[in-house]
Amino acid sequence: AAERWAAKVFPGAPPDDATARLWDAILRMCRIGDDRDSATPAAAWSAHLDSLVHRSDFLNARRYRTLRYRGPGTDLVIGLPADHVWVSGRSVSAQGIAFAPNMPTEEVFTMPHQDRVDGIVRSSKPLSYAGVTIEDFTIRFVGGRAVEASAARGEAVLRTLLASDEGAARLGEIALVPHSSPISQSGLLFFNTLFDENAASHLAVGSAYRFTMKGGETMTDDAFAAAGGNRSMVHVDFMIGNGELDIDGERPDGSVEALMRAGEWSVAV
Repeated sequence: AAERWAAKVFPGAPPDDATARLWDAILRMCRIGDDRDSATPAAAWSAHLDSLVHRSDFLNARRYRTLRYRGPGTDLVIGLPADHVWVSGRSVSAQGIAFAPNMPTEEVFTMPHQDRVDGIVRSSKPLSYAGVTIEDFTIRFVGGRAVEASAARGEAVLRTLLASDEGAARLGEIALVPHSSPISQSGLLFFNTLFDENAASHLAVGSAYRFTMKGGETMTDDAFAAAGGNRSMVHVDFMIGNGELDIDGERPDGSVEALMRAGEWSVAV
């Protein structure tokens, strides 16, 4: 399995070389270097997770009502539920132990309001789904629902995904990742969502995570939906971020501020 994966990431390289390069890339993306027997990787991870928590705390304090995305082929407005919660890569167990459930992780994320997404968005990286690579695709949303979708490759699979159920044509997650993330700068496509989603700001069609809404985990399904939470049997991330993406945030008082410019944080987060 590792050799098959390596061959996709490094096509044309001899199998042993490709596998070695893949392992090297995985270790680097996970902030583990040649000194991985020392405490340095643990310290690097602690500092990195601290920075992500700082960003999620900042965003939770801003209480944005909407985010507007502008970039090549993208002009999209996403409304946020009143009780949305930004989450980072650090979690706490029931026993109070802090841990990172995913490695690597570069994102801070929350949920959109399922009915308040309007405009068009263009992918910035291919999406590997159901064994097919979907490339150069765009989706247009009206009132939260995807009403048009096209792709240079894999369009039929994209349309099938969006038709999986009622919620599959709506968004369940928005995640912010700076263009300077190590995975982005590597220039590699890993054909693995855990890695590829951390290369760029991304969205997900399908189900929203209940923990990204205050009280969401104890709500009934109807209450969660009424508050803006999307429900679906699918949750598929696709990348939209690059070095040309700008994002503005609308505050509760109606003022608008630059959140990201050219794919990088433009405020003190």
